[in-house]
Amino acid sequence: MGTAAATGVWGRAEQQDFRSRVRGTLLGAAVGDAFGAPVDGLSLDAIREAHGAEGLTEPAPAHGRRGAVTAATQLTLFTVDGLIRAQVRRDTGAWHPPTDLHRAYRRWAATQSDWGPDERRKEDGWLAREEWLYTRRDPSRACLGGLGDDVMGTLEAPKNPDARGAEAAVRSAPFGLLVGWEPQLVLQLAVECAVQTHGHPTAYLAAGAHTVIVHGLARGESLDGAIQRTLALLATRPGHQPVTDALRHALGAVRQGMPTPARVEELLADGTAEGALAAAVYCALVGEDIRHGLRLAVNHGGASAAAGALCGALLGALHGETALPPGWLTELEGRPTILELADDFAMEMTQGPALHGPAVSSPGWLARYPRA
Repeated sequence: MGTAAATGVWGRAEQQDFRSRVRGTLLGAAVGDAFGAPVDGLSLDAIREAHGAEGLTEPAPAHGRRGAVTAATQLTLFTVDGLIRAQVRRDTGAWHPPTDLHRAYRRWAATQSDWGPDERRKEDGWLAREEWLYTRRDPSRACLGGLGDDVMGTLEAPKNPDARGAEAAVRSAPFGLLVGWEPQLVLQLAVECAVQTHGHPTAYLAAGAHTVIVHGLARGESLDGAIQRTLALLATRPGHQPVTDALRHALGAVRQGMPTPARVEELLADGTAEGALAAAVYCALVGEDIRHGLRLAVNHGGASAAAGALCGALLGALHGETALPPGWLTELEGRPTILELADDFAMEMTQGPALHGPAVSSPGWLARYPRA
């Protein structure tokens, strides 16, 4: 897997494995987000009162339906869109992925204020014309504020320098699917895109850490191996200690006996990005399967949707799409869009030169992902 990605030579089996992990990551994150949404921020007692002694075990309604996703999934899809657009724009000689991602996130911001798609904006591409994305699903103030104007946050001048929430980490899983990139470059890109809304080091380094773990899994590493690589890369970054400590705490908790909501809550701490990541990593490590891991990730008195989405991305990248609970996928909002986007991403990453380049150019592809 790793060698194919690194050398640019993809056999059919490797392409199919990669596509399954891309689908698994995006669907897993969305399923986890939707699963956690109905109990997000509720106390464990309140969850048990509403859903029984075991807590939430099957999808429940949120936002008026079962399987509804939050703004975190919307933004994750625009991350994928931005990454594809960055690859397509490379033909023009322009290559600055953070700018392409900022443009994609600004297209998301428009969905939060516009009534619906504007067909006149040809440069929008296909994703911004998906009507179901024009619903507001509890976007955080940091995301709305950070993307509220044309000024892009950078590491030197980040947006919302005090924002410590997990929203940037949740939308960062797709960067980990750049399996042909070196891990430190993936980390750097995730960090540069996180500071567009979340300027606190724990928030943007948690986003980078989540990305590097997904990257290891998408390249076929074990979860433990991917975490160890992430810890080594984080160690060189200023301000890494809280994130490093949280990940080490998650690894240590695995050896402390049967998983309990109390243990997950302890890892979550005050619900900031590094706590949500630690809880998600722990649930992915101890979960018997994806269903069990996600149940652990959402049944506690903290950020259930974020922990569910982070855990779902890890387990989906690790096991591929066929390990996801079929009944949960059936009702997932936006599933056709997510699958279409996942397959487009996999196609761009494995067969991009056949879609666009100096010699060949598919007009259908450039209508979906304009170079503008």
